[in-house]
Amino acid sequence: MPTLQQLRYLVAVADTRHFRRAAERCNVTQPTLSAQLKLLEEKLNATLVERGGSRILLTPLGAEIVARARAALNEVEEIRALAQLQGGNLASTIRVGVVQSLGSYLMPLIVPDLHQSHPRLKLYIREGLPANLLNSLKDGALDLLFYPLPVKETDFETLPLFREPLSVVVPQDHPFTAEQAVRAEMLKGETIMALEAGHRLNEQVERICDRYGARVSNDFAGTSLDTLRQMVAMGMGVSLLPALYVKSEVATQNLVAALPFEGVPPSRTVGMVWRRTSVRGAEYGELGDEIRKILSERAKEVTVLG
Repeated sequence: MPTLQQLRYLVAVADTRHFRRAAERCNVTQPTLSAQLKLLEEKLNATLVERGGSRILLTPLGAEIVARARAALNEVEEIRALAQLQGGNLASTIRVGVVQSLGSYLMPLIVPDLHQSHPRLKLYIREGLPANLLNSLKDGALDLLFYPLPVKETDFETLPLFREPLSVVVPQDHPFTAEQAVRAEMLKGETIMALEAGHRLNEQVERICDRYGARVSNDFAGTSLDTLRQMVAMGMGVSLLPALYVKSEVATQNLVAALPFEGVPPSRTVGMVWRRTSVRGAEYGELGDEIRKILSERAKEVTVLG
């Protein structure tokens, strides 16, 4: 029978479409991974991977086996998680995914307190684009996401954590700096620097621009919130940035100015997402409660939910 390790190697090749990157992901040498895949094919008497081209391709049978391998590996992971729960909640490793526009500004707020209150809890953290993170959660490569809500997929459970307002970030010499707050109607005619397509924040900013007559800069999209801040500082436009980033990177420097919206600001809701079939649902709910308590004390810029 195929071994679990061989199935992991096959799934890694399917995800990366590259033997070297698959080997790195599995923490083995490329010859080891290649040899085990060859042995797997011999056991099954079938070709699973097309070799020799510039890009690795799965055969039709290989693609079907990868799907079943993912399901099998997910079940094994659930068995491991169930056993770990015998040691108590929040006392083992959770593989966490977090969107790039959030991770560097949320995790430093919550990790120190979580480590102090639950020293046996370990968070393995990976940043990524929203679609990639959801796929990794669905495939079992991740256990839990910190993610903008809502999530449409019915395979997942969600738990709202906080609502994070957006601020208008402008160059220091922009006319808006004479104001205490920005009315949304003032954005009309402005060039808005936004994250590149694939980010949920990009979609939200585009909706705001459509509503108030601003123009999204499609020629110079940002790859990160920091690149947006730098482009704003150079006078290429203004931007709409989330509160935790403003607190961490904007308010502490004089590179750009951040102004609140007048009245009720646009905001994004951030929560936790996990597979509906996970045996750790109660544990994730407890983690959510802990995070809400921490943010209530350490992040007055956001509105804690629940």
